[in-house]
Amino acid sequence: MKPKKRRDTIQSLQLGISIIDCLAKANRPLKVAEIQEETQITKSNLYKYLNTLLEANLIYRNPETGFYDLGSKLIQYGMAAVENQDIVAKITPYLQELSQNTNSSVIFAVPTYSGPIIVKIIRSNHILNIGAELGALLPANSSAGKIFQVFSSEWVIDNWEGQNESILSNKELNFILEEKIAFAREPLVSEISSVAIPVISFSNDLEGIIVIVGFTSDIPSYLEHPTSQYIQTMQTNISSNF
Repeated sequence: MKPKKRRDTIQSLQLGISIIDCLAKANRPLKVAEIQEETQITKSNLYKYLNTLLEANLIYRNPETGFYDLGSKLIQYGMAAVENQDIVAKITPYLQELSQNTNSSVIFAVPTYSGPIIVKIIRSNHILNIGAELGALLPANSSAGKIFQVFSSEWVIDNWEGQNESILSNKELNFILEEKIAFAREPLVSEISSVAIPVISFSNDLEGIIVIVGFTSDIPSYLEHPTSQYIQTMQTNISSNF
């Protein structure tokens, strides 16, 4: 087998990317000296790279502290990458599998400043009113609302708490955080209960929430139930692909 041919690269571009990598890994604003120590770029050249990245809005310099951080252009690139990935299309086969194996309706919701909003519903063969439609905002006492409160980023929760009140006890919060599953008994409609799991990315961000909904008698309400165990396994498999 022939060795893989090395592609031609532009070293200056690699050095510029190393600065962005440095800021991303630090997860906090950095001083010039810290960037220089991490990247080993000479100080005279480092300022040239920093100025170029600043002009492109790939990094940001705080005018008061002089510290550097990631810029707004990277957020635009990241959002474009997420949209191109089409999370709903990617998650749909898993929703269908969960619906088939649990004989229940399955909802996929995405986190927003206002709470989890439904973007996809796979309905079971049962004729039942699950109490939710596309675009609906799921409440704090639903299983999706509980997952949202535990796994959303701090700045999302801060905004959400300005409009809502958490109903989670410390005991239930810690349980959901550890087991990555939440139960809710008849939060929206009488005789209809749910269980939810988070879809978590490699960077531990909450990408979405999967909710299994059905008649209370068919939906598990405790961790040791075989269906709960199956749903937990699916949570691990699904999140590993994000």
